[in-house]
Amino acid sequence: MPQHSKLIVVANRLPASRTGKGPSARWERSPGGLVSAMEPVLAERGGVWIGWDGGAGPAPRPATVGSLDLRAVGLSRSEVNEYYHGFCNTTLWPLYHDAVINPEFHRSWWDPYLAVNKRFALASARSYRKGSLVWVHDYQLQMVPKLLRDRKPGAKIGFFLHIPFPPDELFAWIPWRSAILRGLLGADVIAFQTQASAENFVRVAKRYTSAEGTERELSFEGRSIRVKACPISIATSEFEKTAALPAVKRRAAEIRKQLAGRTVLLGVDRLDYTKGIPLRLLAYEELLKERTLSANKVVMLQVAVPSREVVPGYEETRREVEQTVGRINGENSQPGKVAVHYFRRSLAREELVAYYLAADVMLVTPLRDGMNLVAKEYVACRSDNTGVLVLSEFAGAARELRRALLVNPRDLETMKKTIVEAVRMKKEDQRMRMAMLRSNVRRHDVHDWSREFLEALAQ
Repeated sequence: MPQHSKLIVVANRLPASRTGKGPSARWERSPGGLVSAMEPVLAERGGVWIGWDGGAGPAPRPATVGSLDLRAVGLSRSEVNEYYHGFCNTTLWPLYHDAVINPEFHRSWWDPYLAVNKRFALASARSYRKGSLVWVHDYQLQMVPKLLRDRKPGAKIGFFLHIPFPPDELFAWIPWRSAILRGLLGADVIAFQTQASAENFVRVAKRYTSAEGTERELSFEGRSIRVKACPISIATSEFEKTAALPAVKRRAAEIRKQLAGRTVLLGVDRLDYTKGIPLRLLAYEELLKERTLSANKVVMLQVAVPSREVVPGYEETRREVEQTVGRINGENSQPGKVAVHYFRRSLAREELVAYYLAADVMLVTPLRDGMNLVAKEYVACRSDNTGVLVLSEFAGAARELRRALLVNPRDLETMKKTIVEAVRMKKEDQRMRMAMLRSNVRRHDVHDWSREFLEALAQ
């Protein structure tokens, strides 16, 4: 086995959370695609994961959870509000998602963003040993590559953006645009979910800094920076194995029985204004009102995982979703046959997979999304090649999952027609489409993604 360089993963959140307080406090591994991708790589190479534990106060001591060696970065309460809830999620998040809602630009948020990024860079420098590979993740830490480069000029530093990178017309709004770009250009490899995002970055880097070059390689301050599309995926085999468990299959059959054998439409999303949940519900409501679909024969399940509810826009989205669900059920439900089942909570892996197996139609209709792994998870679980995926053309996954039924979620009439097409699709057509989708998801899983990025970084 070849000798690999040690890996330093730098991400906003640690891959584990602390439960309890004082002497009884302990760490528990968090679920998620990034953890699934990085854990085997860190186990093989050795290294550390630097991140925030999600609380306010001093950083907890280093800890080990499974094969993960954790180094925590502490945030004060004001930094949680101004760096995380403020600049990250009220300025950058909406802007990078095509300004679905108006981003806010407050000068008082920039200094905390920079200060927290410096703290992450310093923690990375402390863990760095000659020959290590440093992999920085996502929009919260865009300044880290340059800040770490200033401390460790010879380090191999990579950056991956999990969300979309906006077109230059939107990125130009940011008062600190040049500083953010210089931060990112401290990396040796900068990767994005789609080629479109990579091209957006190259355009603004050449416009607002002295960077020059092509869509694949930039020259900046005497260094070469590779720019590439590297779409993330899922741990496909893990979902396939879970879907094959007898207990999960029994649970899926139980869910279908409880729903009285109706055709099942399923949505699984964070409760986020970018996910398009209100428009999806509105399309379903209109189909019921027009009697194109009937709640006697079709039912919608919507799982909405609570998210960032202290940030403006999220509470409003929750209120809109819950009012719409109430209105649909008030007008269409009958005893024993509710039109929409709404779950405002996260589901454990096995329960989630049971819902994927129970669903005839998966609705993944974000207004904008970097990738959207739910679409890939549904496909991975459908071992009998049945089921229909309705997918927003504005999700990164649409670039790969071309045999899904692609929709513009803002075009309600077309979305309604597509939902009806999905509900009425013949089994042979379902099998043809799903077989091709499953082949795609199997061909490029999350381990291929991490390997591809790290090979590019090691060059």
